[in-house]
Formats: sequence, C-alpha cells, structure tokens
Amino acid sequence: MATAEVCRRHGLSSATFCKPKAKYGGMDMSDARRLRALEDDNGRLKRLLADGMLDNIVLKDLLGKP
Repeated sequence: MATAEVCRRHGLSSATFCKPKAKYGGMDMSDARRLRALEDDNGRLKRLLADGMLDNIVLKDLLGKP
C-alpha cells in the first residue's frame, strides 16, 4: 500500500507519517529504546538544572546581592 493511501486512510499528513522514520530509520529496537531513554534523562536533567538556577536567583534576591 502506498504511503499516501495509508495517510489518507488514517487521517495523517505525510510529514507526520515520515517523521518517526526519519528519526529512527535504520535503528534496531534496542537502539531506539536507548535513544528514547537518553532523551528522557536529558529532559529531566534540564529541568533539575533550571530549578537549581531559579533557586539560586531567588536566594540572591533575598540576600540583596546582584
């Protein structure tokens, strides 16, 4: 079945259909899972860093230091 037909049948755009293929194409399932886990960890670490930086700014404001 052609890509356009699959997209039409399921109400997807061709870009939505091809995006995961472009990102995960040529990877094994274990590689894709590992990439997803690394992306999740990276997001968690970014949130922790942002929270720490916000705490630092609040403490500096409370102490009156520039």
